[in-house]
Amino acid sequence: MRKNSPLMSRTIASHIRLTLIALGLLLLAGLSTPAVAQMAGGASNPELQQKIAALKQSAAENKQRLHHYQWVETQQITLKGEQKPQKVFQCSYGPNGQVMKVPMGDQQQAPQQRGRLRERVVEKKTDEMKAYMQQVQSLLSMYVPPNPELIQQAMQKHNVSIDKTMGSPLTNIVFKNYAKDGDQMIVGFDTAAKKIATINVNTYMDKPGDAVTLAIQMGSLPDGTNYAQQTVLNATAKQIQVTTTNANYAKIQ
Repeated sequence: MRKNSPLMSRTIASHIRLTLIALGLLLLAGLSTPAVAQMAGGASNPELQQKIAALKQSAAENKQRLHHYQWVETQQITLKGEQKPQKVFQCSYGPNGQVMKVPMGDQQQAPQQRGRLRERVVEKKTDEMKAYMQQVQSLLSMYVPPNPELIQQAMQKHNVSIDKTMGSPLTNIVFKNYAKDGDQMIVGFDTAAKKIATINVNTYMDKPGDAVTLAIQMGSLPDGTNYAQQTVLNATAKQIQVTTTNANYAKIQ
């Protein structure tokens, strides 16, 4: 058998060393990656299945409980850095399952002396703002509270993962393409209490360029019912920020 030359032996040894170094770097990269569950639903990920089942049950039960309450919603809108007069509503769920809002107090702005043309411009902008805010409210309802059907669809399409942060009591459940293509919803779920603690959403209105972010902080009532205590919505394209605070919950007799 022909022996390898010293040069060939050194070349082979060099290749082996480079291969071992590359494998070592890949191993280190894998160890330094945060613990994230695979984006796979079904039996391949029992932990994810368990957490999603608990989340769906919690969301469904909470929605039913909230139907027996009325509450006060305070809405503060900031447009292009200018704070608008706050609006207050008495809220409750209607027979169709949608939230009904009744304005409270005098929310009419003081009349101002304007020319007819200027008044028409203001009226048009006001109508446009109302229409946009109605679209925003419709968008918000797609994410808060989380919809069990959309959660299940995300699972079936393998668009769900778990992100665990060391030392945190919450498990972040990450949904991709939840209600719209390209959106993301992260639900901070307290697995011990089986309650949603936070919801953070990156979505958009009609087009991806009209980006909207939602940051929701949840609260709990004395009977354990969960509710959206404060929601901060940012519509960057329109330079609108809407802070909604819900309080004074009372059971409907």
